[in-house]
Amino acid sequence: MSESCSNSRHFSWLMKSCFPNPNPNENYHTNIHQSITTTRTTTTTDISSLPDDLLLECLSRVPSSSLPSLSLVSRRWSRLLLSPSFFHLRRHLHLLHHSLFALSSTTLHSATLLFDDDTTCSSWVHPFPFLPLHSPSFANFQSFLSQARLSAIGPRIFIIGRNAMLRYDTWTRTVLSCSPMLFPRKKFASAVVSAKIYVAGGSYSTSTQPATVDEYDPETDTWRVVSHAPRVRYGCIGASVDGVFYVIGGLKMGGEGATMAAGRREAHVLYASSMDLYDVEARAWLRSRALPGGGCVVGACASMGHVYILANHAVELSFWRFDARRKSRGFGEWSRIKSPPLPGQVRVDSRVKFSCVGVGDKVCLVQVMGCIDDLLRRSGRSLRGFKQALVLVYNTASGDWTRGPDLPDVIPRAACVHFQS
Repeated sequence: MSESCSNSRHFSWLMKSCFPNPNPNENYHTNIHQSITTTRTTTTTDISSLPDDLLLECLSRVPSSSLPSLSLVSRRWSRLLLSPSFFHLRRHLHLLHHSLFALSSTTLHSATLLFDDDTTCSSWVHPFPFLPLHSPSFANFQSFLSQARLSAIGPRIFIIGRNAMLRYDTWTRTVLSCSPMLFPRKKFASAVVSAKIYVAGGSYSTSTQPATVDEYDPETDTWRVVSHAPRVRYGCIGASVDGVFYVIGGLKMGGEGATMAAGRREAHVLYASSMDLYDVEARAWLRSRALPGGGCVVGACASMGHVYILANHAVELSFWRFDARRKSRGFGEWSRIKSPPLPGQVRVDSRVKFSCVGVGDKVCLVQVMGCIDDLLRRSGRSLRGFKQALVLVYNTASGDWTRGPDLPDVIPRAACVHFQS
C-alpha cells in the first residue's frame, strides 16, 4: 500500500512540474471558470504524452508485479521497459529483482528461483511445462535443449541451439523463434555485453569453418561476425565484465592445431585451465590468462566485477576469483577463495556436472547432473544428502557458502541463467 502511495505522489509531483498552470499571471478567482473550461476543451494530458525520459522515470517506479501487463500496453512502452536505461533506473531505486531461471532438457519444464531484496534466495516457483511435449511450433525440442546455451537480456531469455534460437519472455511467458547462429556449433561459450549476445568456441559442422566470435543484436534479430578467435575451444564457458567477453576453459579442437593470431600453430594441448579475453568495444583480443592452480574448469560466471571459476582436480574442487575490473589496480589478479562445502576426497567425474551462475552479489552453484551420493557410495563412504539438484550459494561480500533450495524434481539436467526484472 505504501509503495503504491509513494508512486502516486511521485507521479502527481511529476505531472504538476511538467504541466503547470497555463495562466499563472491572471487572477485565479476571476478566471477560474474560464481556465477550467479552456483546459477541458483544448488540453488532454495523459502519461503516454510524456517524452521518453519522463515516461521512463514514471515506469521505473512501478511495482514489479505490474511490469508484465505494462509491457503489453504499446510497442513504445515495451521498448522502454526493455531498454538499458529502464534497468539502470530500477537499479538506482533498488527496485531491480534478481532471479535464477532453470530449464530442463529432459522433462521440458522450467522453474524460477526468486531472490529477496537482500538477494537471499527464497524458493523455486512456477515449475511448469515450457512447451507442450508435442508442440507443433518446434520439432525435436529435447534434442535442441540438450546442446543449448542460455543468455538473458533483462526479462528475456535467449535459448541458443546449434541450428535454431528461441526467445522466452518471462513477463508474458511467450516463446518466439529468432534467427539462428551464422554457423551451427555446439558446446560453445555465450555471454551478454551491452545488451548484445556474443558466442565463441564450440565445434562446427565442417572442419574448414574458421573460428569466429559472432554477435547477435536482439533489436534487429541479426547475427554478424565481429572477430576471428585465437583458438577453438570445445566445451567452453562464457562470461562478461566491463565490456570484455571471457571464453573460459574447454578442450582444444582440431587435429593439427588452431591457427593463432600471430601465425603460430599450437601443439596438442588442453585449454581446460585458461581463458581468452575479447574486448568488445576495441574489437581486439587481450592477453590470455591461465588459472594458477591448473585443473579443469567445470563452472564459471561473472559477479560484481569479478570472474569466478570452479576447477576440478580429480579428487577435489577449487574455487577462484579473477579481478576483471579494468579500471582497478587489481585487474588481472587471481585469488583462491573458499571452496564449496562438498565432501572432500571425492573423485568428481564427467557424470557430475555443475552450472555456475552470478545472481547479483551472489554466485549460485547448481548441480545439474549426476549424484554425489553415488560417488560417495562407490568410494565406500556413508555420508549422504548430496543428491542431484543441489544448490549452493556463495556470498561475494562475506565469502560464505550457504545451501539454497534444491532444484525441483521435475527439473533434471537443467540449463541455468540469471535474469533481471
